[in-house]
Amino acid sequence: MKLLKSTLLLFIFCITNSSFAQNKILFDATKAEMCSNADWIIDADAHNIYFNSTTHIPYVSAGSTTGASYAQRIPSPAQSGITSATPETFWEGGISAIAVDCAKQGYIVETLPYNGAITYGNSANVQDLTNYKAFVVTEPNTLFTTSEKTALMNFIANGGGLMMICDHAGSDRNNDGNDPPTVWNDFLTNNGVANNGLGITFDILSDVSGASTSFATLTTTNPYYSIFHGTFGVPNQVLWTSGATMTINTTNNSATKGLVFKSGSSTTGLTNVYVAATTYQSGKVFAVGDSSIIDDGTGDSGDTLYTGYTGDASGNHQKLLMNGMIWLMTTNTAANNENTFDATHFTIAPNPIQDKQIHFTFSLDENQNTTVALYDTLGRLVKEQTLNNLNTGINYQSLDASDLQSGLYICKLSNVTSSKSLQVIVK
Repeated sequence: MKLLKSTLLLFIFCITNSSFAQNKILFDATKAEMCSNADWIIDADAHNIYFNSTTHIPYVSAGSTTGASYAQRIPSPAQSGITSATPETFWEGGISAIAVDCAKQGYIVETLPYNGAITYGNSANVQDLTNYKAFVVTEPNTLFTTSEKTALMNFIANGGGLMMICDHAGSDRNNDGNDPPTVWNDFLTNNGVANNGLGITFDILSDVSGASTSFATLTTTNPYYSIFHGTFGVPNQVLWTSGATMTINTTNNSATKGLVFKSGSSTTGLTNVYVAATTYQSGKVFAVGDSSIIDDGTGDSGDTLYTGYTGDASGNHQKLLMNGMIWLMTTNTAANNENTFDATHFTIAPNPIQDKQIHFTFSLDENQNTTVALYDTLGRLVKEQTLNNLNTGINYQSLDASDLQSGLYICKLSNVTSSKSLQVIVK
């Protein structure tokens, strides 16, 4: 029996437990992210430690004042102590600010230490990727192994979200002959699962710098809309400081889209891309060409620190990256249309909402008891309402949102036979 119909891309929100923890984010530290002048970790209790350039095993150099931070799995102090007023200095890492922001959103954050294993489906590994919803890798400096590349692709295919942060060519921190663009391109083009299947290639350029306000135009029906119109606001500029650009191949993956471009340089939307996003089967990928925008200006005292997360582009980097993170932490819009309907109506407009009322339209083939429910990005039920005075055909209804905080929510319409969901932004 047909109930709800929609012309929009539909967002099926799973309330039941899935194969990975819906609110956990893992930050990688296995790919020499701490070598030389880098400190791409969320927290460390030990600083100024040296890493063997071949084995990447840390060791202490007596009396040294330079070196790297040694990231542990669980950041300390415990993130349970984080409140809305907690500063990013709560933790000691070059990218602690974004981790603190994630904790403020209710996500659980961890680090995969230098000796951790990137696996998918290995129950013996307590940090197996099945235990996480998103995996963040900033400036990897050693190649992923064949098994690691397979694990990453399986993680994405099964609903995981990968945040890829790159940097310019020549930023080989550990002098092993592989810089971040080389590492990422090896994964993208030679993963053995879907070579070139993500439709992204990092350009091998030594220095891409400059501000840009060249953002793609996204409508409310675009699956990437919330990256530009999300909980953290509307980003409208970026500043690249010795980063990289990307090239998009929509033949290999039609879902791949350039979101931000080097100012005035792209007429096709496929080249000179600063920021990109894509989907692959049930998962998502958010790709950024410059690591300076995630750098919060703190971390190991022996490193040259840079304030890009909130210090550059009038705070727009924080908006862009956190909206992207929240997008990764929600279920893939296009990949979960298990229920198929002859689409005509299920829309929310305006979206973002403007008067603290969620106005939505839907179509019924036959009058049945129908409910509307609202969930936050962690899958928690915020409110639920049984709809009254429904008719066969088009129905117009509203849900009061005046008591809700600003942010991204999932609006789910359902009856005994089917359900459909859409993203809605409350301002």
